[in-house]
Amino acid sequence: MPSQILPVTYHHRGTEAAAMLIKAEIERDDPTTSLLISSEYEDVEKAITNIKPVLSRTSSYNNNNITSPNDSPGLGNCYQQRRRRSASDNSLSSLSGSNGSGAASSAGGSRRHSFSKDVGRAAAETFLVTRLSFKLLRYLGVGYRWIVRFLALGCYSLLLLPGFIQVGCHYFFSSQVRRGIVYGDQPRNRLDLYFPKSSDGPKPVVAFITGGAWIIGYKAWGSLLGQQLSERDIIVACIDYRNFPQGTIKDMVKDASQGISFVCNNISEYGGDPDRIYLMGQSAGAHIAACTLLEQAIKETGEEESTTWSVSQIRAYFGLSGG
Repeated sequence: MPSQILPVTYHHRGTEAAAMLIKAEIERDDPTTSLLISSEYEDVEKAITNIKPVLSRTSSYNNNNITSPNDSPGLGNCYQQRRRRSASDNSLSSLSGSNGSGAASSAGGSRRHSFSKDVGRAAAETFLVTRLSFKLLRYLGVGYRWIVRFLALGCYSLLLLPGFIQVGCHYFFSSQVRRGIVYGDQPRNRLDLYFPKSSDGPKPVVAFITGGAWIIGYKAWGSLLGQQLSERDIIVACIDYRNFPQGTIKDMVKDASQGISFVCNNISEYGGDPDRIYLMGQSAGAHIAACTLLEQAIKETGEEESTTWSVSQIRAYFGLSGG
């Protein structure tokens, strides 16, 4: 294994200066001895010149590379590549630092850019879907006549929107409406009551069962009817019931019967007249109301059947658009 210690010589200029300094000191102290020691001085000068300090092989190799990179073309190229690599690392570190410091300031701008980009993408996709829909209708044989009618229907719906908003505000915020009164043990066993402004004397009562194709029926669908009849001094009870697939027709009739029983037995507590109760249904609700009356009449003919209300308590039945 080669030794790790290599001799490194000093530059001759440093040794010559040291020798001249020693010679001057000797001549100043004793000029007569300058001739006697001249030979000795030359020996000392040679000894000083030949002094070789000891350094490690690694440090000598590094010093040679650093002080003389142009001694050979291969070493020069390596030295230049190392300098370029070091400069590129420093540039990357400074770039990452600047990005880290400016990330907070650019976060808001990137969010705004992302939001505007999302809005633009949504608008473009909406336009594309609309155009493809028109092409599909045209391919299916639906001409511009039907398309114009469809657009007219959409405009008509927009014109009705203020009325829908007015009815919704009355349903949710009016003090004349009591929502969600429980009449049974099922989740949909609820009813809404609409009261007139005046509270003098017992009021006639309308028990209303809403429609919805036996699937989407809901008590709030009768809010407009309840508002109109309450303005004419009539109390309206909109009865909710289970829809399909929550229940079958038998379950719907059972819920309606319980709601009518609650109205007949408790409406006097809300200012209604139990002797003037009218039953009304709309569409599928009219069918359910008619079935309820028939089932109740059959129960009343049986001797062992117990009933909570009587068909005779219903003054009249109205079936709107069905039943």
